[in-house]
Amino acid sequence: MFIKVTLLVLFFAVTIFVGFYFRKRATDVSGFVLGGRSVGPWLTAFAYGASYFSAVVFVGYAGQFGWKFGTAAVWIGLGNAFIGSLMAWFILGRRTRVMTNHLHSATMPEFFGSRYGSAPLKIGASLIVFVFLIPYTASLYNGLSRLFSMAFSIPFEYCILAMGILTAVFVVAGGYFATAVNDFIQGMVMLGGIVAVIAVVLQDNGGFRAAISSLAQVQDPAVSTVPGVFTSFFGPDLVALLGVIILTSLGTWGLPQMVARFYAIKSEKMITTGAIVSTIFALVVAGGCYFLGSFGRLYAGAEGIETNASGGVVFDSIIPTILSGFPDIMIGIVIVLVFAASISTLSSLVMASASTLTLDFLKGHVIKKMNDKKQLLIIRALIVVFIAISSVIAIVQYSDGITFIAQLMGISWGALAGSFLAPFLYGLYWKRVSRVSVWCCFAFSTSLMVLNIFFGKTHFPTLLQSPINCGALAMLAGLVIVPVVSWLTKAPDKDAVDACFSCYEETVNVKVSEDLGGS
Repeated sequence: MFIKVTLLVLFFAVTIFVGFYFRKRATDVSGFVLGGRSVGPWLTAFAYGASYFSAVVFVGYAGQFGWKFGTAAVWIGLGNAFIGSLMAWFILGRRTRVMTNHLHSATMPEFFGSRYGSAPLKIGASLIVFVFLIPYTASLYNGLSRLFSMAFSIPFEYCILAMGILTAVFVVAGGYFATAVNDFIQGMVMLGGIVAVIAVVLQDNGGFRAAISSLAQVQDPAVSTVPGVFTSFFGPDLVALLGVIILTSLGTWGLPQMVARFYAIKSEKMITTGAIVSTIFALVVAGGCYFLGSFGRLYAGAEGIETNASGGVVFDSIIPTILSGFPDIMIGIVIVLVFAASISTLSSLVMASASTLTLDFLKGHVIKKMNDKKQLLIIRALIVVFIAISSVIAIVQYSDGITFIAQLMGISWGALAGSFLAPFLYGLYWKRVSRVSVWCCFAFSTSLMVLNIFFGKTHFPTLLQSPINCGALAMLAGLVIVPVVSWLTKAPDKDAVDACFSCYEETVNVKVSEDLGGS
C-alpha cells in the first residue's frame, strides 16, 4: 500500500506543480484556451494522444472488445493509429490551423458560426458539445473507480473527488499550456506503463506463444463454433469490429477536444512531427491496450470477473481482474498509468466544454458585454461546474449500473462526431456546403443517439441496438447527408465563402529547403 500511495502522491504533486508553474501563460482567453497558439510539436502530439486514450479504452474498451474479438481487437488500435491519428493530422491539421486562425475561431462551434455565417449554428453546436461531453466524462470516472477499488479498497465517491479536484486545480490554474505539458508527462507514463503491463501479463501466461496457444483453445459456442476463432485474423464478428474501428478512429475527426489540438499548431513542421509522434503513441498505447484485453478470456472464471443478472460477463471487471494479481509496484504503476490517461482526457473535455459554452453561447447572447477578464473567469467557473455535474452522473450511473463504459462513450462520440465530422471536414475543403446541410447533420446524429438511449433495445434493428454501431452509422451518414442536402438547397453567398477560403490563397515566403517553388 505504501508503494501505491507514494506513486500516486508523486503524480498528484507533479501535476499540480505544472498547473501553477504555467499560470502566467493563462492570463487571457487566447492563452488559457489555446496556449497562445504557440505549443510545440511534441507537446501537441502527446496532448492529442493523451486526450485520445483514457480509462475508457484501458478498462472499458480493451476489456469488452478483447473479450468479444480476441486478438482481432488489435485492429482497433491500428485504426486509431493510422486513421484517428496519422490521417487526421495530414488531412485536418494544416487547413484547420490556417482557417481557424483566419476566422479567429477558438472553438469548433465558433468555427461553424464564422464559416457558415450563422450565429444559431454556433449556439446549436455549443449546446451539443456541452450536453454530449457529459456522458463521456462520466465514463472516465467509472473506469478509474474500478481500478481504485481493486488497488485501495476505497469507495467510488472518493475516487471521483480526488480526480475531480486534481483536474480542476491544474486546469483552472494553468489552462491549455499546463494541460499540454501535463499531457506530455502523462503520455510518457502511459507509454512505459502499457509496455510493462503487457510484459507481466504475457509472463503470467507462459510467454507470448503459450498465451496465444491457450487463447486458441478457448471456445464459446454462443459466439462461434469455429476452432481458434479468438486468435483468427478478423475474429468472430467482422461487422461489429468494423463498427468499433469507425467509431473510435474516424470519430476523432469530429470531436471538439481533439480537433482543438490543431488550432494551436505553431508552425508547418509541426504537422509532420506531430503526425509521426501521435501515430507511434497510438500504436503503443491503443494497440497495447487491445492486445492486453484480448487475453481476458484466459481469466474467465477467476475471482473478480463479475456477471450480470442474465449471466453475462460484466466487461468492465475484466481488466481490473487481470491486474489484481500483479505485484504491488506494478499495480501502483497501473494506477498512475490509468489515472494519467484519464486526467489528460478529462482536462481536454472540461476545457472544450467550458470554453465552448462561454465563448459560443453566453458571450454576446446571454451576457451582452463580456470583456476578456470576465470571459476567463466564467470559463474557469464552468470548468468546476462541468466536473461537478459529470461527477454526480458518474455516481448515479455506477450505483444503478445503467450501462457499460463502452456504451457511455459510444453515445457521446456518436452524437458529437456524427454531428460535427462532416460539416467540419467539408467546411475546410468545399465551398458549396450549405447551412441547411449542417443543421440536417446535427439533427440526424443527435436524434439517432438519443433514440438509441431510450428505444435502442426495443425498436432498433439488432445491428443498431449497440450505441457503438449507431455512432458509426451517424458519422458515415453525415458524410452523405452534407453533400446531398447541399446540392439540393440554396448555395451559400459566394463572397462570404470566398472570404473564408482566401486564407488558403495567401502568399508566404519560405526557405528553399521547405518549398522548391516552381518544381
